[in-house]
Amino acid sequence: MRPSFRLLVLALAALASACSLAPDYARPQAPVPPTFPVGPAYAPSGAALPDVSYTDLFRNPRLLQLVGLALDNNRDLRIAAANIAEARALVRVTRSAQFPVVAVGASADATTQSAREGQAYALQGGIASYELDLFGGLANATAAQRELALASEAAAASVRIGLVADIASVWATYAADEDLRAIAQDTADNARRSVELTQARLEGGIAPRTDVRQAEQVLATAEGDLARQTAALAEDVNLLQLLVGAPVDPALLPGGLAEIMEAVGTLPAGTSSEVLLRRPDVQEAEFVLRAANADIGVARAALFPSLTLTGLLGLAGDGLGGLFTGGAFSASGGAGLAQTIFDAGGRRANVEATAARRDAALAGYERAIQTAFREVADTLATQSTILDQTEAARRNTFAAADTAQLTEERYRGGVESFLANLLAQRTLYQARREEVAILLIALQNRFQLYRVLGSDAELARVSSPALPAPTSR
Repeated sequence: MRPSFRLLVLALAALASACSLAPDYARPQAPVPPTFPVGPAYAPSGAALPDVSYTDLFRNPRLLQLVGLALDNNRDLRIAAANIAEARALVRVTRSAQFPVVAVGASADATTQSAREGQAYALQGGIASYELDLFGGLANATAAQRELALASEAAAASVRIGLVADIASVWATYAADEDLRAIAQDTADNARRSVELTQARLEGGIAPRTDVRQAEQVLATAEGDLARQTAALAEDVNLLQLLVGAPVDPALLPGGLAEIMEAVGTLPAGTSSEVLLRRPDVQEAEFVLRAANADIGVARAALFPSLTLTGLLGLAGDGLGGLFTGGAFSASGGAGLAQTIFDAGGRRANVEATAARRDAALAGYERAIQTAFREVADTLATQSTILDQTEAARRNTFAAADTAQLTEERYRGGVESFLANLLAQRTLYQARREEVAILLIALQNRFQLYRVLGSDAELARVSSPALPAPTSR
């Protein structure tokens, strides 16, 4: 290759590395208030949200063991890992277009004619095709694919955080269902004794048959609830096994809400809404936006000419020994310039299409932030008021239990009617169930805040092995 031609190639390569037609990217301003809401439904919170891990929040070793099993066996995580592997491979596929295609070949020919016989041998190698990235189209294509690969990693982080929250939620639901089963069992036992008592009073002629039938209704209701709670516990285990991706040892199941309330820590929410930018789904939306921005550069580059270089080095001779003589060497090089003259506006329409996709990605990014803001605000509202709800539920249960006990004593003494005793027992039953429901909401709120803040330092990190970057921008 002549020196002047080499200088031309170097100059064109330098030009290619300095040109990009993609719009300059700047992170859009978040379309939400700078701080989370304040008011009667919200309690003051800390100034900043620290990086945490689920191991900092979950202090029960059985729950931690379940989470560990799920992180190893859950099929959704395996699907997400496969998507990441595919996305990384596609980055390398796209990036390969920025490098020369080098090929080698060998040939041997034998000729037989009436006048003579001969052989010809050739060995060739060189650049089959190399498009100079004059306008950054190839580099922007690599950049876009890289952003999509990062988006797939962020999506996988969302799956991991959601999985941990789901397992904790179902684990707590099992504890609540176990409490409800125990309440139904207690109520059924009490109702059975009430049926026996009213039956004896009926036989003694001091109670009507309606008292017996009403007592039997309470017993039947409690027995029906007991059967439903037994089924609910089985369904909870089935869901846990699906989430974990493996059989669940019964020893890892909780006994009741009182057993696990203190084993789940609380997560401070912070005041600045900037913490939302840590959420993997928000990061995923921004990576998609960045990819769409780079795609505009790809479409714009297609409006301009393309320059392709070729080069060939070879050896040719009439015999194998002659391939390595001085006269057998040959070299050639070439360049091709191509420009589409007419395509009925197709390329410009493609630029407009990529710009529209970028606008849609921008709206999707802003919507992701707005959705995240709403989810966090709702969770904070519950967190700030759930203690009052819990205390009210406990006082209601205490009062209902005392009323039921006093009413039953008065009924046994012949002072109170059976209807009053029946209503007191039903009220206690409902109060106990409502208290369990409120305690479960309190626990679920902690898991939900963990989920919506997406702040798990161990699971939300988009930090897989480095992806290849574009060679020129």
